[in-house]
Amino acid sequence: MPTKLSLELMLPELCDVHKIVESAPSQYTLHTLTNVHVNDATLPVLAVEAGSRAPGAPVLFITGGVHGLERIGSRVVIAYMRSLFNLVSWDEVMAAALTKMRLVFIPIVNPGGMLQRTRSNPNGIDLMRNAPIDREETGGIPLVAGHRLGPWLPWYRGKPGAPMEKESKAVFDFIRSHLDQAKFACILDVHSGFGVVDRLWLPFAYTKRPFPQAPEAYRLKMLLDQTYPNHVYRFEPQATQYTTHGDLWDHLYLECQKDAPATLLLPLALELGSWLWVKKNPRQLLSATGMFNPLKPHRHSRILRRHLVLFDFLIRATASCEKWAFPDSEKRSELALAAGAEWYQNL
Repeated sequence: MPTKLSLELMLPELCDVHKIVESAPSQYTLHTLTNVHVNDATLPVLAVEAGSRAPGAPVLFITGGVHGLERIGSRVVIAYMRSLFNLVSWDEVMAAALTKMRLVFIPIVNPGGMLQRTRSNPNGIDLMRNAPIDREETGGIPLVAGHRLGPWLPWYRGKPGAPMEKESKAVFDFIRSHLDQAKFACILDVHSGFGVVDRLWLPFAYTKRPFPQAPEAYRLKMLLDQTYPNHVYRFEPQATQYTTHGDLWDHLYLECQKDAPATLLLPLALELGSWLWVKKNPRQLLSATGMFNPLKPHRHSRILRRHLVLFDFLIRATASCEKWAFPDSEKRSELALAAGAEWYQNL
């Protein structure tokens, strides 16, 4: 039976998070949200918090590793952590931005699944199909939307009425605790495994109805398009592709609307277009992780640096949210019409 140490060494991403925080030139807070037990290993779900501690400060959450097979998502988040924590040691502009906002990284939401090389957590449950919310539309591929058949199939939601899995609940509670006083919050959750282009998905996953904050999300898209006109992202509602049960961020948004309606919350998913890697290297299909991760070293390095501009953009957008995120009623109506025409006309 492997020892705890040997199992932790099998998950180098977890060790990297500790090393980055330990060597960081500034003060950061490391939180253990929960612990996951796999055989004789205890693996923490870690959050790293930096920036302003002011109760009303805008906050950006960057998460990854919800699905254990999608290691590249965690590696992209960790690579940015390493860059940022070195950057703020000498870059006065970025350091000043962090005094205006709070930044939270949760790089490995599902360490047990990552260790076991499964999409689900060690209980066989898909953490992005596990929240207590059902999709409104039928159609598509039923299994992919989430199902109750059993953990032997991917996309298993868990038993009806069961509480959320400990990883999902810990992340939900931690993020939710930051939202009561924050006027603005953004979440970027990094995934891989869909399509040949990188997509920025906004809610909802459970319905094709327009997202209530579509005007603000569309304004963010406009800023990205105007600031970086050659960016690589397709910015769209997830429902333009498919709908699902149990989306954690849908659940968080709806709960926030009830309990903290003054908070403007924009949950986004960065869906890395991993099918392009398979198209370029079909032999990846022979690997259990090949559908979700770039296996060629040069391609892996390219992905780690590809999204640095997006992360920097979101930090600036969060720190400067007062400049763009709260339009007057007339401007908001214009943005709603533009968002409807581009995103919802054909849903």
